[in-house]
Parts: sequence; structure tokens; C-alpha cells
Amino acid sequence: MSDANKQTGPWTVDCLPRGVQCGEGSVITGENAFRRYFSQRETAIVIGANCFLDGMQFALGKDATLSVGDYVYGTNTVVLAEQAISIGSYVFIGFNVAIADTDFHPLDPAQRMLDAIACSPAGRGRARPPIPTAEVVIEDDVWIGPNSTILKGVRIGAGAFIEPGSVVTRDVPPRARVLGNPAQIVGEV
Repeated sequence: MSDANKQTGPWTVDCLPRGVQCGEGSVITGENAFRRYFSQRETAIVIGANCFLDGMQFALGKDATLSVGDYVYGTNTVVLAEQAISIGSYVFIGFNVAIADTDFHPLDPAQRMLDAIACSPAGRGRARPPIPTAEVVIEDDVWIGPNSTILKGVRIGAGAFIEPGSVVTRDVPPRARVLGNPAQIVGEV
């Protein structure tokens, strides 16, 4: 292996940003991993031991936190947090999964217009309307299939199985198997 290809830390591209802790044996790949990382917390991201987060993107707002347990595998996953997301241990996250604790914009049309103005150059520093957030919790031993989306306020119980392409809009009981948009319980694991 040439010097240019040697891993010198948990993130294969650079040093970890301030506020990020990574457990022994964990690896983060991908140059976009922290491109949208804006958390100002002293400890914003805590990743456990022996995780492989391949191409995962951490899009955290200034007050957001993310905790990841041990032995988590995720590939090309986008984590979008403004409040808090917690991922347990022994979790598999398939490619192109999105996990979000907020809608990132108001759902009410009038409020959405005010938000668009506030975010534009015409807003001239106007405050954005309040945007609801709700913590996402993914418990231990969960399997999340490729192209799934986990939305704000959801708790996925231990041992649950999220079928590929599912959009999870409400809590999933432990060991449940869910499928669809919105995801519905279709069996047990």
C-alpha cells in the first residue's frame, strides 16, 4: 500500500472534525462524510467500536447529536439531524438510506413560503419559521434495507426488519417486519 493510500485515522480522508468521537476499529470512508456537518456541540457525534460507515454523510445542524453503537454497518447513508438520532449496536443500514429527525422546512404552505423568503437573498436576515424536530431512535439488531427512509419521531424496536424501499413514518415494534410507503407491518422476524 502506498503512503497516499494508508489510513491514518478512523476517517480515511482526513482528521475527524471537532466534536466527533470514533471508537476503536471503526472506519468512515468518503470525502463527503462531513461536508454538511455544522454541529457546534462539544460532543456531537459518538461512534462506537468496530463500525464500518462507507460513504455515510453526516448532515448535522448546529445543535444536533448522533450516537452510533458498536458493530454498525452503513453504506451511502445520509443522516440528517437537527435534534438527535440514535442508532444502536449490530445495526445494518443498506445503501441509499436516509434517516431524518426533521422535515427541514415547514409543511404549511404559507409558512413554507415565509421560509423560502427567509432563506433567499430577499430575506435579508429574516428568521425562519419554527420547524418541528423529533428524535429518531433505532434500537439494537435492526436491519434497514436499501433505499429506505426513516422519518422524524420514529422508534424502530430491537430486531426489526425494514424491507428495501420502505418509508417509515411511525414506530416499528421490536422484531416486526415492515414494508411499503408508508411502511406497514407485514410479519415478524
